[in-house]
Amino acid sequence: MPEYSVRVDSALHELRVEAHFTVPVRTIAARSRDAHRHISNVRDCATGKRIRTRGRRMLLPQNGLRCITYRVDLRQAAAADRRNNTLSPANVVVSPSVWMWRPAIGQGSHIHVQFILEGETLVSVPWQPVPGVDNAYRLTASPENAQGVAVFGRFTYVESDIPGARLRIALLQPRSEIDDAAIAAIASWVSDAASNVTLAYGRFPNPSLQVVVLPVGGHSWSDSPVPFGRVIRDGGESVELFVDERRAIDEYYDDWTATHEFSHLMLPYIRSSNRWISEGFAQYYQNVLLARSGAYSELQAWQKLYEGFERGRKSRPDLSPNRAAARGTRDATMKVYWTGAAIALIADVELRRRSNGNESLDDVLSRLQECCLPSARTWSGQELFAKLDTLIEVPLFMPLYRRHANKTGFPDLRGLIGRLGLAVDDDIVALQRNAELARIRHAITGQKPNSWVLLKPLLDTGQPRGQARHNHVPTQSRDRCSTDQ
Repeated sequence: MPEYSVRVDSALHELRVEAHFTVPVRTIAARSRDAHRHISNVRDCATGKRIRTRGRRMLLPQNGLRCITYRVDLRQAAAADRRNNTLSPANVVVSPSVWMWRPAIGQGSHIHVQFILEGETLVSVPWQPVPGVDNAYRLTASPENAQGVAVFGRFTYVESDIPGARLRIALLQPRSEIDDAAIAAIASWVSDAASNVTLAYGRFPNPSLQVVVLPVGGHSWSDSPVPFGRVIRDGGESVELFVDERRAIDEYYDDWTATHEFSHLMLPYIRSSNRWISEGFAQYYQNVLLARSGAYSELQAWQKLYEGFERGRKSRPDLSPNRAAARGTRDATMKVYWTGAAIALIADVELRRRSNGNESLDDVLSRLQECCLPSARTWSGQELFAKLDTLIEVPLFMPLYRRHANKTGFPDLRGLIGRLGLAVDDDIVALQRNAELARIRHAITGQKPNSWVLLKPLLDTGQPRGQARHNHVPTQSRDRCSTDQ
């Protein structure tokens, strides 16, 4: 097992890294193509001999080595990361892909990383903490779909317990002052948004998640209080939430972005050519869970789902979902996001219908979490749907994939919408009580018995927390590109 020691100076100028290997290693590399710009003084710590780098790779002796040391210019690396533009100099974001030079990690293996922190410096990384050891982590294999987040410095760190999980929340400091009460309220909002996902099957899908909240202030590119979010699966799972810290806390609760991002974690990382599944299922659950939490009424949820389906139907009818998701395809965002949501609705209704309400999409995703999540690898859409079919008695998901994945147009929901009792007049939805599938419609978006979890204290900070339940309607005038990257 490789063991890394990372020393962080209190001024955040430099990282000093020392790594020891149980057997000689012949390949050490960084994931970022710019990593070589920030590394210096690379040596074999057994002999003191200097090691050269070429691009992202170290040029090691033919027989390998057992120990290396090197330094990373942390300030220089931070200057190249635009996320630092709105942050206080007291904390910096520098991805491990820039400063972590390492051998490849096989399935079932890991790297032990111990941080040595000076002064009041803190660290936040996506890796799993080592129980009972301060600032020690296990770096394991992962899809490596984007560059993970590492934060150093003086920021607010909160651990929040929600059903089935502990959230490790890093709230970074903006350049302007923000008071403790506002920070505590934002941390509570994060916990509440994550708790929405527990309304699917009673627990959160990842038992230990890094959440990084980055203030954008006057640099916001959207009128939303949470203009962007993304899920990163690199060495572990992380959720990044970009927030306008100048906005009132009620406005955060009026936004759907965080619930969308946390919903992504109910599925493994799916390759980009099938991302209509991951984005679509998150889009579906974002609306369903906000209804179950009480943020939406049943009517509001179905109105928003209907409007989204219409945006998807009108978007690039010449494309299939797989073609719409292909890299470089233009003007197909609504097709990608809402085709998968339509498939999720079809599957959810059929599961409930044929089981007389005893089985749902919630139950299938609960079984997926029990067997397979968090997942250390990338899945194809076919692989995921085939797995879901093994978790139910009669196949459903692969037939849906074969019917829709490579078919142009949009799934025809007209008959299903009518059977659910959604009466549409001039794009305005009304709910019909006596419709054939009205009970299923209500079961999908109705508040569940375990919705009380949102009323429990989620933070043990001794500071004021945000209101857990709100009567505001989260805004969704358009679909922002919050992603599972």
